[in-house]
Amino acid sequence: MERTLVLNVKDLVGQSVEIFGWVATRRDHGKIIFIDLRDRSGIVQVVFTPSSKDYAIASELRSEWVLRIKGKVKIRPEKMVNADIDTGKVEVEPEEIEVLNKSETPPFPLDTSGEEIDEEIRLKYRYLDLRRERLQKNIKMRSEFVDQIRQFLFKKGFLEIETPVLSAPTPEGSRDFVVPSRFNPGRFFALPQSPQQYKQLLMVAGFEKYFQIAKCFRDEDLRADRGFEHTQVDLEMSFVEQKDIMALDEEMITVVVEGMGYKIKQKPFPVFTYQEVMEKFGADKFDLRTEEDRLNGILTYAWVRDFPFFEKDDEGRWTFTHNPFSHAKPEHVDWLLKGERVGDILTTQYDLVCNGLEVGGGSIRANKPEMLHAVFKIMGYSEKAIDKQFGHMLAAFKYGAPPHGGIAHGIERNLMVLLGEVYLREVQAFPQTSSGRTSVMSAPSELESKQLKELHLKIEK
Repeated sequence: MERTLVLNVKDLVGQSVEIFGWVATRRDHGKIIFIDLRDRSGIVQVVFTPSSKDYAIASELRSEWVLRIKGKVKIRPEKMVNADIDTGKVEVEPEEIEVLNKSETPPFPLDTSGEEIDEEIRLKYRYLDLRRERLQKNIKMRSEFVDQIRQFLFKKGFLEIETPVLSAPTPEGSRDFVVPSRFNPGRFFALPQSPQQYKQLLMVAGFEKYFQIAKCFRDEDLRADRGFEHTQVDLEMSFVEQKDIMALDEEMITVVVEGMGYKIKQKPFPVFTYQEVMEKFGADKFDLRTEEDRLNGILTYAWVRDFPFFEKDDEGRWTFTHNPFSHAKPEHVDWLLKGERVGDILTTQYDLVCNGLEVGGGSIRANKPEMLHAVFKIMGYSEKAIDKQFGHMLAAFKYGAPPHGGIAHGIERNLMVLLGEVYLREVQAFPQTSSGRTSVMSAPSELESKQLKELHLKIEK
């Protein structure tokens, strides 16, 4: 007999089934014992009476034990129907039961949302925390979201191409995580903050339509919606203008989120300039929902564009606001090349905002060496530093780099919006704690002296 998923027993009344799963709850009502058996698809009630063959075993069962049960599916008595679960009209009358594994008492309850439990404890036992219904739903939703985006982009002619994880440091607004090289003493790789340079090089290579479900790493201060690592849907296109990318991206988001059962308030998405949103909302991340929209789970998307290219940092030097690889607005290219009116230069950057969070961002990219060179010159880079860090990009742009641009969507941010979650950790399987440590495993951790020696590292205290 093949295994039957718990959810499917509702359609198999009168038939024998073999189900596997965990004991969600055990209720002993005198002579009758009720077991709620849980697998990845749902929960079903199993009823043991004194005449049951394995009644003695049932009396010993405890929460989170792993079982195999063979039995017959029966209609529940009308007064016993549970409308809160999909299998609430049926129950299983057991014929065989096998204990596949026992479990110690979990350190916290698994039948709640989990939000009342200390974060450190939850993430220490994340493999148990993930058993709860809310997180099972969130991780499944994440998989569906990514799958629908993949299918949309494949239909539009995009290729999924992986780019390296071991790379070189890039100026993208956050500190890099670095990896020492055993073969090159004193030299380091950097984990990518994004695939920015590689995806542009793929455009130079002639692939024209690229996407990737990319892991990104940023050594930045942790917040509710930020972690050391995140995943983004990253796409790039050649021979396009800003309006082309915004139109394709808007279609993708609409198809995906409506396909998942959500409602979007306004289509096409409203478009604001950066100046307009700062004057109207005081921030470039804003929420267009009414109270009624909030209650009904409505999504309010909006575009923001025409951002300043540069701003002053804490030391009074020019730095980029979004991305140094962006293209200036066509009417401001001359200012950029001459280094004039720097504070007035606008970029082709565009952000997508939904329900108060930035859920995506991109730009048309610089595709000529003199333009990229001008950006770093304005930022105060020496010729030597420009050549050392970006010489490969400047060289690539000399070989017929097409006009191109793209956008990236943080998967976690998008899922937080769709699911109404406040914390990034609720949509990741194994997130970092708020103190920057990994779930379950004790990292970061010290290296043994042998490893330090191999990597030519010395720890100074």
